[in-house]
Amino acid sequence: MSSKLNLASSPFRNRALPWTVTAVITLASIIALLLIARSTFQTNAKALETQREVDNLQKETTTLIKKAKAIETALTADQKKELKYAHALVDRKQFSWSRLFADLEASLPGGVKVTRILVKEVQMQGDRAVADLNLIVASKNPSTVTEMIQDMESQGVFSPKLIAQNPRRGKGESGSEYELSVHYVPRAGFAIEQSQTKRPVDTAGAEGRPR
Repeated sequence: MSSKLNLASSPFRNRALPWTVTAVITLASIIALLLIARSTFQTNAKALETQREVDNLQKETTTLIKKAKAIETALTADQKKELKYAHALVDRKQFSWSRLFADLEASLPGGVKVTRILVKEVQMQGDRAVADLNLIVASKNPSTVTEMIQDMESQGVFSPKLIAQNPRRGKGESGSEYELSVHYVPRAGFAIEQSQTKRPVDTAGAEGRPR
């Protein structure tokens, strides 16, 4: 007589499998939460450190500004003038006379001679020292000076303005002297080569030249 297994009355049950899957999922979730918490903690720590550095820099900047204001307040009027003069000397040291002469040579026509150059003020504009000049030139022909002024303006290096015109008073001198107020912005890069210029500039009358 054969025995028969009734699966309906005695079904197969694996009780360990659901618990195992649940345990694995729970463990994975815990590990993921720990990693996220660790990453969040490290990010917050870096953010706090960065904020501390920014705060320290702001405090140092504020302190330096206060010290600068205190020093400025403590300076007398004469000391302030001396400080301004010292800054002007530093700017003048960065001013290139050789470049000025090279740029002038490129602008002067043959019938014009420079008799005097006075540097009135030098300031830094970016990495270049720009200057305000008092320029006196001599010429027998007024139209030649007009041509020179137009040529200067077209190059974008000099911004000349005619101030006065006076007859030359030297013995045997003819023509007139022309006084110009000139704003000079040097070209970027190197000065113009001598071979590219129109004529040499007489530097005997240059004033304010650093030694």
